[in-house]
Amino acid sequence: MRSANTPLTLPAVAVERVEFVGAGGLSLAADAAGPLDGPPVLLLHGGGQTRHSWHRALQTLGAQGWRAIALDARGHGDSGWASDGDYGVDRMCDDLRSVIQTLDENPVLVGASMGGNTALVAQSEMPGLARALVLVDVVPQLETEGVQRIIDFMTASPNGFATLDEAADAVAAYNPSRPRPHDLQGLTKNLRQRDDGRWRWHWDPRFMVADAPQRNARIREIHQRMALAAARVRVPVLLVRGAQSDVVSAEGVEAFRRLMPQLETAEVQNAGHMVAGDSNDHFNTAILGFLRRHAEPEPRDCSV
Repeated sequence: MRSANTPLTLPAVAVERVEFVGAGGLSLAADAAGPLDGPPVLLLHGGGQTRHSWHRALQTLGAQGWRAIALDARGHGDSGWASDGDYGVDRMCDDLRSVIQTLDENPVLVGASMGGNTALVAQSEMPGLARALVLVDVVPQLETEGVQRIIDFMTASPNGFATLDEAADAVAAYNPSRPRPHDLQGLTKNLRQRDDGRWRWHWDPRFMVADAPQRNARIREIHQRMALAAARVRVPVLLVRGAQSDVVSAEGVEAFRRLMPQLETAEVQNAGHMVAGDSNDHFNTAILGFLRRHAEPEPRDCSV
């Protein structure tokens, strides 16, 4: 497993808000950067996150000539909430296909956790969907304790937080290795203040199934589908793992490699499951070489 931990220094690029239409006409919000005719790279966040988790990656890719698009999944961020509460992998895949149909060429898909599940399953069912995949800290064989810790965090505050300070304390307790932010306004990208004055995570509460047995059954189903998908996918695939991840182990990586012989791997030091957020620059470095080999853009000056 190679290590990629040299940060990049790149010019800032303009980020624009764009909209897509997902399955059933659902509105999907996104941010985009880079030239309109650049090779597309779609960034798919993890469960409970928003497109803002890719902010640095979006700018880095845009500055290097890719058309980078960070998408809010249904029920997350500024995208619409499903009227029927359907946030299963099939519906996520339907949304992804709808977005890709609007692009001039097939993209590289970069998916973290839930986004990686979606990318892998969708590619296995439609082999011409993407040119390549980057999966971020997600494999079919996940560590049970790490997954449970995520679930506990996401379900711990159903009534939200009285203040942003309270929310920051919750984040710090989940991820003590990440410095607590001095400017709490950054949290407003993932939290919204409701009419009662409390701050709640910016995703539909129905995304997390309340019934634990049902939720666990859904998780098992997703992992089984990932394993089946891995055996069918033929495009180049890079797995980026956080060296301190408690969700993806070295054993899980090797089990994945047996299912997918073409798998390339990169490990980001000083990063846990939230790889891009824990170590943005190092994550960007880890994926750039892979992207250049499979979607090299023409040199451009995208600075502003």
